[in-house]
Amino acid sequence: MDACFLTSRSISGVKDIVPFTKDRIYSCPKRSSGKFLTRKVAAPISVKCSLSDSWKPLESDTDDLIKDCVNKSKADADWKEFRARLVAGEQAATSDMVVDYPSSTSSRITLGDKWAHKISEPEPGCLLVATEKLDGVHIYEKTVVLILSVGPSDTIGVILNRPSLMSIKGTKSTVLDKAGTFSDKRLFFGGPLEERLFLVSPRNGEDNEVEKSGMFRQVMKGLYYGTKESVGLAAEMVKRKLVGRSEVRIFNGYCSWEKEQLKADVLRGYWTVAACSSSVVELGSAVQSHGLWDEVVGLIGPQTGSVI
Repeated sequence: MDACFLTSRSISGVKDIVPFTKDRIYSCPKRSSGKFLTRKVAAPISVKCSLSDSWKPLESDTDDLIKDCVNKSKADADWKEFRARLVAGEQAATSDMVVDYPSSTSSRITLGDKWAHKISEPEPGCLLVATEKLDGVHIYEKTVVLILSVGPSDTIGVILNRPSLMSIKGTKSTVLDKAGTFSDKRLFFGGPLEERLFLVSPRNGEDNEVEKSGMFRQVMKGLYYGTKESVGLAAEMVKRKLVGRSEVRIFNGYCSWEKEQLKADVLRGYWTVAACSSSVVELGSAVQSHGLWDEVVGLIGPQTGSVI
């Protein structure tokens, strides 16, 4: 199976397709000109096939290791909510509103159901929000990218707000259409790199079952991702009512950036990096191409091309 690198030299550059050796399950096969990248698009972002270990599905682990992962996930979620309260307290203290929030009580500020705020660098579960500098860039204009993993050399994510007109049934994929469970679900365009994966949100109280399966990685509290190898398990969980059928979103493609390139793109103001609550990523809601972008921008405030 052939594979490719997709590169972009500059804003005015033209993407090249550079062959490299095959070998891994997540390499990029050749694509027909009728799919996704049907024209040359100038983009400021270098995108490449990710071969990092951070992209591997989880293998079976011991019970102790699973417990450690669960505890770490809870600690990460608690920290993100605490940080969000601190940010909300600082914003309230510096606003024109008459609010008396001593710094010592910042942790007691109540967050709304949906919140988002800028952060300085990407982390798993955060968002990349396209700024006006990407207007006119076909793939990324007004996109919201959910970061799935941040490795030592690359960062991987999926575009949340690019629903396609094609259903899973239309792909004629026996891998994705397990027993017809997802046959009429809409397929989403997740990015220009070839791989199919999905997001899943367990029903309240069922996170532990998803964790223990060892086949999904947690992105944020209440949200996990899997690859085509674990879609059969997701279908089984839907049948067992551990996961709602509407709480599964399947993507065709994903995005990947070299660490330093993404850092440079953020500093140049192409992306705003934002932490958010899991309710912002509402898998069961109808998604408009620009609707989610408008909502997130409204939550984090005006985009200035900088981060705080």
